[in-house]
Amino acid sequence: MRLDRFLAELPGVGSRGAAERLLNAGSVLVDGARCVKSHRLLAGETVAVELPAHDDGPLEHAPMALRIAWEDEHLLVVDKPAGIVVHPAPGHAQGTLVHGLLPFAPAGGEEPDRPGIVHRLDRDTSGLLVVARSSEAHRRLTQLVRRRAVEREYLALVRGRPRSRKGRIEAPIGRDRHEATRHSLDTATPREAVTHFEVEDLLRAHTLLRVRLETGRTHQIRVHLAAIGLPVSGDPVYGIAGDLELGRQFLHATRLAFPHPFTDEPVEAGSSLPADLAAALERAGT
Repeated sequence: MRLDRFLAELPGVGSRGAAERLLNAGSVLVDGARCVKSHRLLAGETVAVELPAHDDGPLEHAPMALRIAWEDEHLLVVDKPAGIVVHPAPGHAQGTLVHGLLPFAPAGGEEPDRPGIVHRLDRDTSGLLVVARSSEAHRRLTQLVRRRAVEREYLALVRGRPRSRKGRIEAPIGRDRHEATRHSLDTATPREAVTHFEVEDLLRAHTLLRVRLETGRTHQIRVHLAAIGLPVSGDPVYGIAGDLELGRQFLHATRLAFPHPFTDEPVEAGSSLPADLAAALERAGT
């Protein structure tokens, strides 16, 4: 049996998605070693699983100033502020975007503490993401993401200049071999990752890029841009911490577009740069 399928059947795991998150977090060892999700278990192997702490209590609303960029009875597009984790996770049991969205009745998905969540943004990345309001909407939106029918565009300010005005980065990403909290190209668990970029503005020592995701791996934009010598300004992990007086990475999900999962009509939402990133961009141009 495949390792991810075996894990999905364990109490406290319950799905292939949850199994993959445990594997990516390094919480699963087979005979003392990390393995890829496709590893075929053999008789006599010992599987050790460390489950995250989980609160079975109901989610409680956390008042939060949120801008809803688009909504109907099936879904909504929310403009996430920086500094907010998308859903509950170890160390972030309260005050997540999910808690703030409860009055909008998010729904759908296999994880009871992640209702409606189809894709994510890093805590310190601001901007747009789509949220389902029913199980069927979640299923259909997930299919759109898998078919790469959801256009996700970001603005990223990087140090340096690219070699061309447009580019495509195709390099598999996974958890770093040596640092469990980082993702990189140097990994034992590579997953396909494709990023497109285009120059939006050339500045003195920086470049403002418009970036489009073809896949959605953890930290994908930050890892890919750093790999081609264009570290993201303000990024404390892969880029230049404190650059331009930034307290976080200059990365903003500025546009989201997709066919409506029920009507097939085009849905498009936009988000302007928040104040801290707009101020950093002005400093970069002076």
